[in-house]
Amino acid sequence: MTFKSLGPSAAAFPTPTWVIATYDKNERANVMTAAWGGIVNSNPPSVAVAVQPVRYTYENILVKREFTVCIPSETQVKEADYFGLISGRDEDKIEKAGLTAVRAEKVNAPYIKEFPMHLECKLTDRMNLGSHFVLIGQIIDVKAEEEILDHKDSIEIQKLKPIIYSPTDRSYYAVGGEIGKAFTAGKEIKDKKS
Repeated sequence: MTFKSLGPSAAAFPTPTWVIATYDKNERANVMTAAWGGIVNSNPPSVAVAVQPVRYTYENILVKREFTVCIPSETQVKEADYFGLISGRDEDKIEKAGLTAVRAEKVNAPYIKEFPMHLECKLTDRMNLGSHFVLIGQIIDVKAEEEILDHKDSIEIQKLKPIIYSPTDRSYYAVGGEIGKAFTAGKEIKDKKS
C-alpha cells in the first residue's frame, strides 16, 4: 500500500448534514446547514457544532444560548443544501423551502417539523479554533418520528436515512447497509490466542 501526503485539510469521513435552528433576538426562526459536528460527551449528553462567527446562526446562539440540531432525511437534500446557501439575515429560508418551524418543547429554539429527528440543546461552552467556533450544546431532549423507531424506541438509521456530506468532493451521500455489530465485530480478534 502506498500513501500520498495531501497536506492539512478537513478531509475526515463521514461528516453529518445537520440543520442548526435558532431564534433571533426578535423570535424569528432561522436555520443553517452544518457539516462539522458530532457527539462529544455521554454524561451529560453533548454535541459540538462548528460555526463561523460571521453566520447569523452564531449570533443567534450567543443571544439565546439554545438551539436545535435537526437531522434531515435523504429525501430532504435540496432543502438541507439550500439552508447553507443563503443567510437568514436576507430571507426567511424556512418559508421559502416550504417547511414548517415549530417551537421546541424543552429549549427556546425552533425545529423543522418535516425533518424526522432533532436534538434540543443548551449552549454550555464555545471555543475559537480559527475560522470557526466550536459550540458545545448539552442535549436536553431528543425527538424522533415514531416511524423511524424500532420496538425498543431506538432510532433505526436505515429508516432515518440521514445525509452524509463528503468534504473532498462536496457531495451528499446516503447511508449504506449494516456491516457488523459494534462491540461484537472485533471479538474474534480480541479472543484470538497470541
